Amino acid sequence: MKTLAVGTEKGSYLLRHDGEWQVSGPQFPGWKVTAFGRAPDGTYLAGLASNWFGASVHRSPNLVEWEQVENGPSFPDGMDRKLKQIWTFSTNGDTLYAGVDDAGLFRSDDNGLNWAPVEALNEHSSRKSWYPGAGGMCAHQILHDGPRMWVGISAVGVFHSEDNGASFERFDSGVPPTVGPDEDETTAEGWCVHGLTADPENANRIWRQDHRGVYRTTDGGDRWERIEEGLPANFGFAIGRDHASGSLFVVPLEADTNRLPVNGRLAAYRSQDDGDTWEVSGKGWPEAAQFTGVLRKSITLDQVGGVAIGTTGGTVYLSEDTGDTWTALPFAFPRIFALASL
Repeated sequence: MKTLAVGTEKGSYLLRHDGEWQVSGPQFPGWKVTAFGRAPDGTYLAGLASNWFGASVHRSPNLVEWEQVENGPSFPDGMDRKLKQIWTFSTNGDTLYAGVDDAGLFRSDDNGLNWAPVEALNEHSSRKSWYPGAGGMCAHQILHDGPRMWVGISAVGVFHSEDNGASFERFDSGVPPTVGPDEDETTAEGWCVHGLTADPENANRIWRQDHRGVYRTTDGGDRWERIEEGLPANFGFAIGRDHASGSLFVVPLEADTNRLPVNGRLAAYRSQDDGDTWEVSGKGWPEAAQFTGVLRKSITLDQVGGVAIGTTGGTVYLSEDTGDTWTALPFAFPRIFALASL
């Protein structure tokens, strides 16, 4: 891992490794930086948010000079929806996608200069019964396999499309719902999916960190099974996979009522058997108690052995050997929202 982007509550920072790690920044000082990505032509992308000015997309050719996109994702005037945050970017061929809060999916066919809503998801027939999680109602994860697409929305569930986003169906069977339904039926059942990762060699194999536990599907989401053996708790946000080795990573937190490491023992857990069993990932985790969390976008893998995890306390933990050994980088950041290996 040579370049690591760190999105925080107070701007973004770049970590570069050339013999030793060096930090530069902040970029976008004072702004929340909540997502990073790459357009099909290689242009760098950043998602920014402000409690006062809303959310925006910025583009850069070099991670130094940035320009705000004028025709970014937006909901039509008069709607009771507000663009609060850019949660994720994803590419599929020449098309770029963004998932946002209030829950919505947008696409760009010109490398992020202009964006249009994906109406089949944004105006889904179940929309009126969608319900936000504690972090908002956010479309935060997008997976692709040719014309197939999976979108994770909190606290709504996983939506699946077989036709490049022309239509979507719910795919949550086997996972206990987190929400509802309520007595007046204005809120239906909802699933608070926290993270998704898939096998690029077989897109039907997907792993899911959910509000209600850790799950796996081998049929593209028709049915999910629980996989938690060895975990100290089944709650958490971050999940990632090293595709070469098949190693899976999660960061267990005690519970939704106490979103901190169990007994203060901060560590990633790794599975090397597709999620059948889990154990603490390697060595190097702090001996002293750590009362800090890890958010859903604060994990990144470079797919050549590098894994990085960022905490709400502002520390980045890095492994260069697929989780055998970990090092805390010598920098203290504001609350970390997102990490990206670039």
